[in-house]
Amino acid sequence: MSERNVSDLMGWSPAGRKLIAVVYADMVGYSRLIGLDDVGTLQRLKALRAKLIDRAIEDHGGRIVQTGGDSLLIVFDSIEGAVRCAMKVQQQVPIQDQNQPHDRAIRFRIGINIGDAIADGTDLHGEAVNIAARLQAECPPGGICVTRPVRDHLRGQIDVVFDELGSLNLKNISHPVEAFLINPRSTAPTPATVGHEVPGIPDAPPLPDRPSIAVLPFTNLSGDAEQEYFADGMADDIITELSRARWLFVIARNSSFTYKNRSVDVKQVARELGVRYVLEGSVRRFKERLRVNAQLIDAETGNHVWAERFDREIMDVFAIQDEITGSVVTAIEPAMAAFERERVARKQPENLDTWELYQRGLWHLYKFGARDNPIAIEFLLKASAGDPSFADPHTALSLAYYFQVWLFAPQDRTWLTQSLEHGRTATGLDPLDGAAHAAYGLSLLASGEHAAAVKETTLAVTLNPNSAMGHGMHITVLAFSGRPREALLHSQQAMRLSPLDPLRWAWNHWSGMAHYFDGNYEACEAAARDVCRMRPDVSNGYRLLVVALAELGRIDEAHHYANILLARFSDTMLSLLSQRWPEFSEAAYAAYVASFVKGGIALRDGTLTRLF
Repeated sequence: MSERNVSDLMGWSPAGRKLIAVVYADMVGYSRLIGLDDVGTLQRLKALRAKLIDRAIEDHGGRIVQTGGDSLLIVFDSIEGAVRCAMKVQQQVPIQDQNQPHDRAIRFRIGINIGDAIADGTDLHGEAVNIAARLQAECPPGGICVTRPVRDHLRGQIDVVFDELGSLNLKNISHPVEAFLINPRSTAPTPATVGHEVPGIPDAPPLPDRPSIAVLPFTNLSGDAEQEYFADGMADDIITELSRARWLFVIARNSSFTYKNRSVDVKQVARELGVRYVLEGSVRRFKERLRVNAQLIDAETGNHVWAERFDREIMDVFAIQDEITGSVVTAIEPAMAAFERERVARKQPENLDTWELYQRGLWHLYKFGARDNPIAIEFLLKASAGDPSFADPHTALSLAYYFQVWLFAPQDRTWLTQSLEHGRTATGLDPLDGAAHAAYGLSLLASGEHAAAVKETTLAVTLNPNSAMGHGMHITVLAFSGRPREALLHSQQAMRLSPLDPLRWAWNHWSGMAHYFDGNYEACEAAARDVCRMRPDVSNGYRLLVVALAELGRIDEAHHYANILLARFSDTMLSLLSQRWPEFSEAAYAAYVASFVKGGIALRDGTLTRLF
């Protein structure tokens, strides 16, 4: 191509500068393929150019500037045209070239950037070009990598997800480049859906009667085949850990790994495997740094339920693998549970099956409302009647009846009888369910059986060390059993495992009580303010503020919150001060009452009295 041809082609004068979208496509393993079959490889590449690639470039307003046998440098005036062209090529090449053995298939890596470029004779110069060329090397085969300016320009304009690769140090580029991997979310035919059916999988199986998930093999973005074991190990371990959750239906490794090394459409995978959720991810190693991206997708809608990125220094690879696996599992379980509750809440009650009745009950339970709690009990009783062997509704009923006493009807402690009954039933139906033991332990504590309660919540965290609920219930049992500092260790663990948990406000309250029992009133005050911020409609945070501020000598502030308790929560305060609640030891209760007296509230002749 002559100098005149280049300048005319791009509409520039020689040595002119122009803002363009630059696409650099490079064929994967070109030298190896030529060595295996030079004539056949060149013929197939020529056919792909003629039937697909050159037409796609023309259709999307692109112009080929340079060819290098195994690479193409293309420019577009439109960023969207550049990306849509690249997507079409990457989707269609595996279909056009599908009759080849896996080790001889033609695939491309594509990098896309936007910036100034200079036409000079037969060359195109500029950092925008250099970055696009270097960026393609960061892609997996069949992938498209783009820079942040490209991502920012296209957000909301094109149906793709941009998976973060982070700031990359590219060869001969003086500064880090923030890059993203394009992840299409369209329903158009892809290599996974055209001519690449999964062997042995019949027509779409029906969805199970509980949440179902497939964990796809994680993509190795390292460009190093030796990292495949780490990527496979990540997915394998996540499958194993998720399988421990009895409320989940998890597709076995041998089925989900049939999608390895294939560009897949999540909706199609879900249909073929009969699941609602799909977890996919990628692993990238650069020198001594490791990055793992993971995302949980609701295959019915294509929406993201959860996504996270993990960056680690590589020291002990297997320890890192265990750490990230644990983090992923403990994050996606509550995310799926919350998503299920929201999904079921949108259905009509008469159309709910047993699992959905249970989820609807949880939806009302976690509103922590005086009106919602009885509705939760109603749905949960229906779920337990629908399947007498189903332990989970009994666990939730144990909590619901406990909340009825703790939050809504403190003067009627007969609700604890039902809480204990359903706790015992849940642990009997499923002795290995940590959540059942945690709920049962809570009802035992409220009944004054401290030793038995500690035994149950200890068993809960032993059976499932990654259960935020188990650690959360263990906080209050230990705190009221004279072990406040040990309780606070479990507080940290519960909040780390599930930072957005609907029970987090309760954990904060119980942590505040542990600080109070330990004499750390500043920390008690801080926990109390968190409770008030999260749940201003319950008395717990205000009670903590009165006793903490009174012990800190800030009496005027304590009086302020005492007024709130007397005005809004008099029934709770009357119950609390009329007789010792069984979770308190005699000594702890006496100290607690004395703190309220310091804060300006006392019981005189059966009547709540303001002492200021």
